[in-house]
Amino acid sequence: MVAVLAAGYRALGIGAPLGGVVLLAFLVALGVRRRRPAARRRLGYYSPGELLELDTQGLALAVARMLRRDGWRVRLLPAPDRPRLCARDSSGRQLDVAFRPVAEPLPDEDRPHPHMHHRDAEPHLQLVVHRGNFGDRDVRWALRQGKTCLLDGSSLRRWGQGTRLSELLTHGW
Repeated sequence: MVAVLAAGYRALGIGAPLGGVVLLAFLVALGVRRRRPAARRRLGYYSPGELLELDTQGLALAVARMLRRDGWRVRLLPAPDRPRLCARDSSGRQLDVAFRPVAEPLPDEDRPHPHMHHRDAEPHLQLVVHRGNFGDRDVRWALRQGKTCLLDGSSLRRWGQGTRLSELLTHGW
C-alpha cells in the first residue's frame, strides 16, 4: 500500500497519496456503516436472534427486505391479523408469501389475491414462512397444493444470513 502511494507521488505529485488516503478513509467509513445492525437489516441481512425477536409484521418486513436482496420486486400487503407479500422477479415469476404464526394450522384457503396476477402470466408460487418446524401433515398439505413451498425456522435463519432463496427451496425454482 505504501509502495503504491509512493509511486503515485513520484508520478502524479501530492494529489495521488492524498486521494489514496481519502479513498481509504471513505472505504473504512463505508465498511463500518454497513456493519451496523440497522444498515445491515435494511440490506436484508438478519442474525438468527434478530429474526426470533420479530413479531409477524416485523417478520413480513424482514422477508420483504430479503426478497429484495435476492432481486425480487416486493409489495407488502399489510393486514392487522395476517400480512402477505406479493413479489415478482426479473424473469416474471410471481411469488405469494404467507406467514404462519407458531402453533397455528396451515391455511386451507385458496391462493391469496388472485386478482393481482395476470391471466397470461406463469402460475405463481406460494411460500409459507414459519419460524418453527413444519410437521408431516404440513408437508403433505403443501404437496397437495402444488406450487407451495414451506420455509421453516432453520431455512429462514440461513436466508437471513445471506443464502439466496433459490438455494434454499428445491420446488421448481
